[in-house]
This record gives sequence, structure tokens and C-alpha cells, in this order.
Amino acid sequence: MTVSIAHLGPSGTYAESAAIACARWLQRTTGQQATLVPCPSIIQTLRAVATGLSQLAVVPVENSIEGSVTVTLDTLWQLDALQIQQALVLPIAHALLSRAPDLAAIQTVYSHPQALAQCQGWLEQHLPSVQLVPTNSTTEALQHLDAEPSSAAISSSRAAELYHLPILFYPINDHPDNCTRFWMLGLSPSRRGTHTSLAFSLPANVPGALMKPLQVFAERGINMSRIESRPTKRSLGEYLFFIDIEANLDSSVTQEVMVALEPCTETLKVFGSYDILRVDT
Repeated sequence: MTVSIAHLGPSGTYAESAAIACARWLQRTTGQQATLVPCPSIIQTLRAVATGLSQLAVVPVENSIEGSVTVTLDTLWQLDALQIQQALVLPIAHALLSRAPDLAAIQTVYSHPQALAQCQGWLEQHLPSVQLVPTNSTTEALQHLDAEPSSAAISSSRAAELYHLPILFYPINDHPDNCTRFWMLGLSPSRRGTHTSLAFSLPANVPGALMKPLQVFAERGINMSRIESRPTKRSLGEYLFFIDIEANLDSSVTQEVMVALEPCTETLKVFGSYDILRVDT
């Protein structure tokens, strides 16, 4: 049986590297083969699963330097049928690709906003006057290099090999331990694993409203490994709260938590339990 995995494309993105790692994990654990389905955006990557165009999707959710990938969280809240099947942590090492002879000749740098942000310190030090232009992916940025000899792109060394492009500098990310956590999502229920992700909105923006659901976890000794707020997009000052806990959904204590959260939340969505795989590149 072959499984399709959607990811942010085109070929050479870090999301594709994460999807390849997930494909290897699937083959090792289930014997299933996988085909990759590149998509033009993270939103369309997730919608590919929600609409049945792909069986799985791999998307970035959090970077160690820049924090959460908000478009992933916002879309997951909207497409609440998706369930996290697996998480993986991928080391990220950015390269500066260009056909320019040296840094002095570069006037414009293209890349995905996350990559530009993760290299902000290096860019300010070495290319303080260049124009920074965001693109949909680190690979899409490469399409400018042939037409604009004074341009550069921040992408992966793998992309440089795939598209036969020279690397001027590597690595250029601001921290050597730069890594991104990805989620592999599908429509199948996911209830076993070391971590569980969920999100909720509050019934009212009043003092103590957030404390009540947080106490539910504290009183039962469940550790929250991440909490993130996002605007509800309904009214200024209203937020959703995304939480990762170190517990699986099938445990009796987690089931107690879900019951206890109902009266102190407006909407509660559970995105499944999963294990975290660390990938060496």
C-alpha cells in the first residue's frame, strides 16, 4: 500500500526533508511506501488532507529560534478534523546561495520569512543594506537567482545540490542548534504517544479565566511542554490557547483532564497523541 504525504514544495525545502524522514519512518514501522505531494503553501498542504487529495501532511509547527509557525496553528484550528500522527525534530542549517561573485555584489536576498528571521543577525552583520524579500518557500526563492545576478537566496545545501547552485556561505543561521519541529497529520484518530496537543478558547475575557483550565493540568500533575496564544480573529483581546502536554490521550488522568476542561472552556479541540522522532541530517 502506498501513502501520499503532502508538504510545502517545491523540491529542496526543509518540509520536503521532513516528509522524506516521515516516509522512512512509515516504511520502517508499518512497511508502507510513500509518495510525496509538493504544495505551494502550508495552508494548501493541510487542506490537501482535509479534502482527500493526500492521506498525510507534514508541516512545520515550531522553530527553536523564531518560535511557533502561526499559519500552521491557525489552519489546524480551522481544520479541526486533522490529527497529529507523529512529530519530528529536524536540524536546520541555512546556506546563502547566489551566482554573485561575492557579498559586495548582492543587493537582494530572497527566502521564506522564517528563514530570513532565523538568519537576521548574520544578515545585519554581513549584508546590512540589502533588500529582504519574502517568498512562499526557501526553494521558491531560488527562481530569482538566474534572472538577477545581484540576488541571493537563503535555502538548504540540499537545494543547492538539486538545482546546481553555488553556495557563498554556510551555515548562516544565528544559532548553531537551530531546529524545527514538524507534525505529520492525517484523519485517523491518534490516541497513543508521549505527548498530546490540544487547543481551547475561553468563555469570557475576565480575570482568572485562563487560570481555571491551567489549574486542571497542575492539580493532576501533568506537565505542559508548550503553551501558545493566538487571536480568535473575532474580537481584539480574544485568544485561543494551544497546549502540548506530556501525557497520552488514552491515560485515565488525561481523560479526567478532558472532562474537567469542558466547563471552563468555550471550545475544546484535541489534535491527538504522538511520539517525537529526532532526525539526524
